Amino acid sequence: MVKLNKIYTRTGDKGTTGLGTGARVPKYDVRIAAYGTVDETNAVIGVARLHMEKPFQAVDAMLMRIQNDLFDLGADLCVPDTGEDLGYEPLRMSDEQVLRLEHEIDTLNAELEPLKSFVLPGGTAAAAHLHIARTVSRRAERLMTELAADQSEPVSAAALKYINRLSDFLFVASRYVNDRGERDVLWVPGKNR
Repeated sequence: MVKLNKIYTRTGDKGTTGLGTGARVPKYDVRIAAYGTVDETNAVIGVARLHMEKPFQAVDAMLMRIQNDLFDLGADLCVPDTGEDLGYEPLRMSDEQVLRLEHEIDTLNAELEPLKSFVLPGGTAAAAHLHIARTVSRRAERLMTELAADQSEPVSAAALKYINRLSDFLFVASRYVNDRGERDVLWVPGKNR
C-alpha cells in the first residue's frame, strides 16, 4: 500500500535518490533516467487523453490502462532484481500486459488502411500528443536497453517488451484518433525542394 503523507524528505538534496531496494544512487543514474522517462511518457499520455474526442472513448480506456501499467513499469525498474531477499515481492511487468497491448494494437490497426508513406505528427490534437508520447516512450526504451546492456543492471524481459510495444501502440492509436487515418498528414519526400 502506498502512503504519501510527506512530499519532501530532503534525502535527495545532495543529488542522490533511493531505489526500491533502499540503495542510494545518483539522480543522473541511467536507471533513474529510464523510469523518469517512463513517468514523462505517462504525463504526455495524460495530456493526450484531455484531447480525446467522444467517438474514441475505447482508445481513452486503453490509454488509462496503459497509464496504470506505466506506474507498474516504473515500480519494476525502481527495484532491480538482484536476487537478494527484500522481505517483499517486488512488482514486475508481466507477459499478460504485453499480450494485452499487442491485442489492442491489432484491434485498432484492423480498422486502418495500410500506409503508403510515413505519417507526420499532427491531424487532431489527441493524435499530435500521442506522437509526442510515442517519441518519449522511444527515449525511455533507449534508456532501458542501455541499462539492460550492463550485466550488473537487470531489466526484466517483460519490461523491455512492453516499452517496445508501447511506441507501436501509440503510433497506431494516433492514426486511429485521426478519424481512423482519414486525417493523417502524410510525408511527401522532397516536397519542398
